[in-house]
Amino acid sequence: MKPRDITNIIKKIIKTFPAVILTGPRQSGKTTLLKNTFSKKYDYHNLENPDIQLLAKSDPHTFLNNIKKPAIIDEIQYVPELLSYIKTDIDDHRQPGRWILTGSQNFSLMHHVNQSLAGRAAILSLLPFSLSEQLIGTNKKSIDLSGIILRGNYPEVANNHKIDHNLWQSSYIRTFLERDIRNLSQVGDLNLFQIFLKSVAVRTGQILDLSSIAREIGVSVPTAKRWLSLLEASYQIFLLYPYFQNIGKRVIKSPKIYFTDTGLVSHLLGITSSAGLTNSPYFGSLFETFIIIDYWKQYYHHGQKPSMYFLRTRDGLEVDLILENNGQVDLVEIKSTATIRPIHASSLVKAQKIFGKQINQSYLISNSKTCPISANIVNKNWIDLI
Repeated sequence: MKPRDITNIIKKIIKTFPAVILTGPRQSGKTTLLKNTFSKKYDYHNLENPDIQLLAKSDPHTFLNNIKKPAIIDEIQYVPELLSYIKTDIDDHRQPGRWILTGSQNFSLMHHVNQSLAGRAAILSLLPFSLSEQLIGTNKKSIDLSGIILRGNYPEVANNHKIDHNLWQSSYIRTFLERDIRNLSQVGDLNLFQIFLKSVAVRTGQILDLSSIAREIGVSVPTAKRWLSLLEASYQIFLLYPYFQNIGKRVIKSPKIYFTDTGLVSHLLGITSSAGLTNSPYFGSLFETFIIIDYWKQYYHHGQKPSMYFLRTRDGLEVDLILENNGQVDLVEIKSTATIRPIHASSLVKAQKIFGKQINQSYLISNSKTCPISANIVNKNWIDLI
């Protein structure tokens, strides 16, 4: 098992909170992490097991009483009614680290958590590998950008190159639709939802236009909005919102949409080979997705809420990524090219005049070698972010 950045955060939090809830998409490594890190101290129960699930549903009180504490309950969303009993247990035994709970279906899980465990549980998210996690110990000279984008960052397919990534991704999407989406009343037609999924995939890295998507697939805008919320809540997409402070009404207010795994979005776009990727009109947006999502993961894996934005004004100024920290900002432009010229930094130069002393640093991220572009702007090769 490769080390995960969030492990130390969990170890720290269980010293103070009675319960920790670890959410994240299917196959992001939640079970592997908990079993390898906490199995010696924690009793483990997986509610995806039909027998255990039936026992927990039929008699939740007895089920929890018979569990040795501290305990891990995996896939709690299958029996969400357990959460009210766990609340009672916590109130009766106010001990730190008594429960670690996991769930993949964030859209249903968090509703029950907010009702039952508010103030009693710390909530963390484990996402697929960040680049630093995935490539730890790897010789940088041997790293293949196309291969990483095509395989994506889910641990099973990222770690084992013997797995056919196209088959794995196809199976993942089918499982996601049939196990996570089918049970939701908001989705009546799975085939139409899959078309919606592909329509969203085409737009990764673009400004979100729900009206266009709804019109394209033949559903109402409210339906498209509900479906988009399902994708966001299940960690399949990330919405990057515009930066407003000090900019005013000139800013385009719609968010940008990013798929959270480049392997899955490449598969949905029909890109299956390195040659197909580099020659694809989507290569630029996939590279941008690749970088944006890695920053997103780093925030969550360190127990932080992402403080990420983009800038696009009505007079044409664009900055791909703004990272905010204690009133200071990093301005980041993302270019998929292997040849960087000063003109590629023109938007950063313009943005510097707006942000002034608020700027911590300005840089490009590209597929070109790391080098200075001007006195205060540097180009960073993506691999140097690891």
